[in-house]
Amino acid sequence: MEVYQTEEQQVEAIKGYWEENGNMIIAGIVLGFAGFIGFNVYKDNQLDNELAVSDSYQALIENSVKDKAAFSDNAEKFMSEHSGTSYVSLTALSLAKEAAANKNWSGAQTQLKAALESAPNDGIKGIASVRLARVQIQQEQFDQALATLAKPLPESFTAAIEEIKGDIYLLQGKKELARNAYQVAITADGLASSPNLQMKLDDLATAINLTTIVPAEK
Repeated sequence: MEVYQTEEQQVEAIKGYWEENGNMIIAGIVLGFAGFIGFNVYKDNQLDNELAVSDSYQALIENSVKDKAAFSDNAEKFMSEHSGTSYVSLTALSLAKEAAANKNWSGAQTQLKAALESAPNDGIKGIASVRLARVQIQQEQFDQALATLAKPLPESFTAAIEEIKGDIYLLQGKKELARNAYQVAITADGLASSPNLQMKLDDLATAINLTTIVPAEK
């Protein structure tokens, strides 16, 4: 490495280096600054787009209260225009709720599966899964409902999952499995969200006890 003996030599060396490489340095600074500005412009545009979609979704939900007849068509159009956003899943959940209210279980199932496929996070996926299992029960698709609930979901859904499994087992005549599922649901603090859960367990326990009583011989 060359060692500079005097300040004059250092200055001359810096001047020489700048003459050779100054343009490249300036270009790098300009490009870096332009990239920084471009990134921020991109982020600002992205935020503006997200806010616009959010406003459109809010308007869709508000209008659904005023004009329920047009909600389905408007919601389908919204989902088509904003595919790839988290609002597709939320809109599908709303359509499923509307279908279930009209006992259109097939339509509700279709929308809930769409909500699952486009779910932006595990929370939405859990909500869609639990609702889908309940709709499948209405269609007497018990094995499909159990398969829906068997997929990995957040621990916060344990109580709801186990209660629904208990309902399925009860409908299948599997009382012991139903009782175990209800007990797991209660242990997972299911009573906080489903006060009738204890009644289900008590009624089931009574039914099991009655069926196990052996009539006395005469």
